[in-house]
Amino acid sequence: MPTVDVVTAPLEASASDLLAIGVYAPASGERGDPVEPTAAALTIADAAGLDLVDELAAAGFEASVGASIRVPTRGALPAASLLVLGLGSQASATTSTLRQAAAAAALASERSETLSIALTDAIGSVGTEAAAQAVAEGVLLGAYRFVRYRSQELPLRLATVGVQADATTAADARNGVAIARLTAAAQCLVRDLVNTPPQDKRPPALAERAVEEVTGLPITAKVLDVEALAAGGYGGILGVGQGSEAPPRLVELRYAPDGARRHVAVVGKGITFDTGGLSLKPSDAMMTMKMDMAGAATALAVVKAAAELELPVAVTAVLALAENMPSGSATRVSDVLTARNGTTIEVTNTDAEGRLVLADALVHAAELEPDAIVDIATLTGAAIVALGDRIGVLMSSDDDLAAALTEAGTTAGEPLWRLPVATEAYGDRLEGAIADVRNTAGKEAGTIYAGLFLHHFVPDGLPWAHLDIAGTAWIEEARAEFSKGATGTAARTLLAWLQTP
Repeated sequence: MPTVDVVTAPLEASASDLLAIGVYAPASGERGDPVEPTAAALTIADAAGLDLVDELAAAGFEASVGASIRVPTRGALPAASLLVLGLGSQASATTSTLRQAAAAAALASERSETLSIALTDAIGSVGTEAAAQAVAEGVLLGAYRFVRYRSQELPLRLATVGVQADATTAADARNGVAIARLTAAAQCLVRDLVNTPPQDKRPPALAERAVEEVTGLPITAKVLDVEALAAGGYGGILGVGQGSEAPPRLVELRYAPDGARRHVAVVGKGITFDTGGLSLKPSDAMMTMKMDMAGAATALAVVKAAAELELPVAVTAVLALAENMPSGSATRVSDVLTARNGTTIEVTNTDAEGRLVLADALVHAAELEPDAIVDIATLTGAAIVALGDRIGVLMSSDDDLAAALTEAGTTAGEPLWRLPVATEAYGDRLEGAIADVRNTAGKEAGTIYAGLFLHHFVPDGLPWAHLDIAGTAWIEEARAEFSKGATGTAARTLLAWLQTP
């Protein structure tokens, strides 16, 4: 990953290999009309003796968000080229625009060693700190590559990025960049863990990795092994994990700063590989199932970043880790499991395993008496059908919590859409034939039913939210700040939420 710092020297004097500047699409919205350079872009173009608008018109550059084009300086500046970044419509530009443009800059300059980028003043309504954070996040996320398993190094060179700011705003810009280093690192940690092949992150190994990640930080760690889970009555986690030779784990990571203004629990689904169990998935459907622990990875990354950011909020991450495998010892369809709170669960489909491990984890989290619980999980294929791969599902028992998370998702560029906790409409479907509840209830409203099931394990009156990231945790084609594979989505949303008063 490149090093990102703030620079205040005039950009036109920069010796970086590339100077990145922004232009807006025509205000008219008409193709072929002139683009609108930012003030910084005009300054650089004047110094280079370029009529930037004419240059871009000749090239047919339309300045859509994330578009980029190189314009040679022809020796007029120390830098050989300008990297012109499209910002789309100025009227609709947000911090997400800056993040996507900066990610495009990282991608376009990855074969260069140094990049300077002038975007922090591109949107007048966005303060310097927030703009610098978005730009730095975009660069770091756009530069992400998962190369651990490559036999040969990829020819990547981008090492240093300077985020341009003037002297009067440099302090705010440095604050934004400092935050971005940690928020982007959190998202990239999730990506690393999700992209890791399942043989290297089976539950015991992933539990060890989680503890290693927080070593040296003011975070206490507790790991429950099979014996502790059995003694504690964690029948959901044990039931899912009993078909695998790699036993399940529950990991509790707690950051509790002095004077914390609230305590929140983040509960993550951690199915390190999901075959579907005896309700076996088709082979093609297993291809991405190493990502079924994205929720747990997110919970880990959030508590780690909260400690690194020294947030005045106590955060407990609860990671429910199991491998869902078919074997002679696997849970059978129609078996009954007993969750930690004594609720009996009739297993009607072993491929609806995430809610079983989360049931125990939610009870565990509630016992810690937090002010709110948020669970995050790649839970249902129905979420993908409903909202695709760009919008996450939000369900919540509390309007204020739902509104705060929705706003945080907008800030982070990770939109959420709220679905109802439809207890009156669908609550009767929870009842099992021979047990208290069942883990599936037909094909209709699958995402809502899964959320209803989880809500059953949260005490009345405790604010709770559920994020289903089944659609957003993984993509097959790179876009914006996301490379192909794991996205790490929702880590920055939760961090943005934790940073709000």
